[in-house]
Amino acid sequence: MKFPRLLLLALLLLPPLGRAADTYQILHTYPHDPQAFTQGLIYLDGHLYESTGRSGHSTLRMDDLETGRVLQTLPLPAKYFGEGLTDWGSTLVQLTWLDHIAFVYDRFSFRQLRTLSYEGEGWGLTHNAKNLILSDGTATLRFLDPQTGKVLRKIVVKDHGRPVDQLNELEFVHGQIYANVWHTDRILRIAPNTGKVLGSIDLTGILPANETSDPEAVLNGIAWDPAHDRLFVTGKLWPKLFEIKIVPEPATPDPTRTHK
Repeated sequence: MKFPRLLLLALLLLPPLGRAADTYQILHTYPHDPQAFTQGLIYLDGHLYESTGRSGHSTLRMDDLETGRVLQTLPLPAKYFGEGLTDWGSTLVQLTWLDHIAFVYDRFSFRQLRTLSYEGEGWGLTHNAKNLILSDGTATLRFLDPQTGKVLRKIVVKDHGRPVDQLNELEFVHGQIYANVWHTDRILRIAPNTGKVLGSIDLTGILPANETSDPEAVLNGIAWDPAHDRLFVTGKLWPKLFEIKIVPEPATPDPTRTHK
């Protein structure tokens, strides 16, 4: 979902998270193209790969982390709205929003190799060791065969038994699915086997409000560097990208326990 249709209803229906959220510490700040409507972000072999959206302006690109400079870019045909992005082997897989098609590219040349078809909308994309994992704006995450796009299984993301929808950008980090909730500053940590919300990260205030003016300039980029255990976040039309450290919320003391 890229525009504020049904936004008020979506926010009213969004269930409260059942525990205090973790917070963050900014470790490094990097420049980011303020014209990039970020829909998918990954870090691979020393570079950022990014999918940007909006019909007529969607791209696949490789960015230099330190400078934010676009090193390689491939415009999508104007009819397509670029969405989530992940890697699979030596390929990149890029979703489209409403066209039920994912493009599979050679990671090095950006040459399109083939397409994958899927039902429904395409929002976020990541992968584990066996499957692609796709979000579509609902509370359901689909696990896909990376060769055929066939749905192998689904999970419904729930917090204390209540479905959490508007799941958007995805990343697979330390065996958990990280999911940005659209139009919020919150990232959920999700158990991939059950869909249970294990916790969340509150990124409120990470980008000062005066650094964006578009109402759609919201958090929507998560990338993990597994080799160095670095976590990066950015947003649509954000002028900055951040490396962050998650600061766990202190455990709440149990009032029923006594001490000697």
